[in-house]
Amino acid sequence: MDKKFNDLNSYFKNKFGFRVHKITVDAGFNCPNRDGTISFGGCIFCNSKGSGTGFLLQGISIEDQIVRAKKYVVKRFKAKKFIAYFQAFTNTYAPLKKLQEMYDEALGVDDVIGLAIGTRPDCVNNEVLDLLQGYAKENLIWIEYGMQTSKDETLKIINRGHDYACFKKAVEITKNRGIKICVHVILGLPGETKEDMLKTADAISGLPVDGVKFHVLYVIKKTELENMYNKGRYRCLTQKEYVEIIVSFIERLPKNVIIQRLTGEPHPAELIAPEWTLNKKATMELIKSEFIKRDTWQGKFCRIL
Repeated sequence: MDKKFNDLNSYFKNKFGFRVHKITVDAGFNCPNRDGTISFGGCIFCNSKGSGTGFLLQGISIEDQIVRAKKYVVKRFKAKKFIAYFQAFTNTYAPLKKLQEMYDEALGVDDVIGLAIGTRPDCVNNEVLDLLQGYAKENLIWIEYGMQTSKDETLKIINRGHDYACFKKAVEITKNRGIKICVHVILGLPGETKEDMLKTADAISGLPVDGVKFHVLYVIKKTELENMYNKGRYRCLTQKEYVEIIVSFIERLPKNVIIQRLTGEPHPAELIAPEWTLNKKATMELIKSEFIKRDTWQGKFCRIL
């Protein structure tokens, strides 16, 4: 079938002519929403691991994490070059010198051609962006902002610790620096309707954003969301609902925006609900089928605000 959306692998292949793969790095960062700067609780969906592996705290250096992962990725995906993805917690939340040391270590590994930096919009400033802009002169640099939603009421409910205006400001000071901007969006947040989620799509469509990464909200152990779920205060999206919403969301995004991920993957030992999120392959196939069934594509209903 014809391409229905602008996917990440196609972007890499068009840009470089070969397979490029992201390798996850845990650099041992913390988060202002956990250390007391903003809050001690963190976001309601995040546990003490923050999507991390804990490798750095186990004595496995950034370089060793990448080298170990490269062997597997080369064998399975035939990748030739790599992006070091600083994922866990907030990866600009440290003194500038420390950030530079960590980023330099990652870029010093053979065949690493860029960085992807996962962070919060309230944890960037011009000094950090100047550093990334310098790297971007010779490397592919993505900064991944956890927006989650454009609805301030929801951001308060999930204890995010910043508002939508903060996200817009981060995008504003990042643009025109040669740094690619990716936005993280969570579908199925507490209290949000389909219309709320599509308003987030419309908001993104009017910003200088290069990519979007989708998460489905799932309930994991030892989180405030688990407490809400157990008390009947939160209902997860069904697989059918998620598929229908994400296709409608992508219909509203500009054609040039790169869809970096369609859904997340919970750790089976941590997952409470919904069970369908464990079968990522099936969900992705349903999303592709939904595009075909609707005879639709990315950007079909894009409205630049």
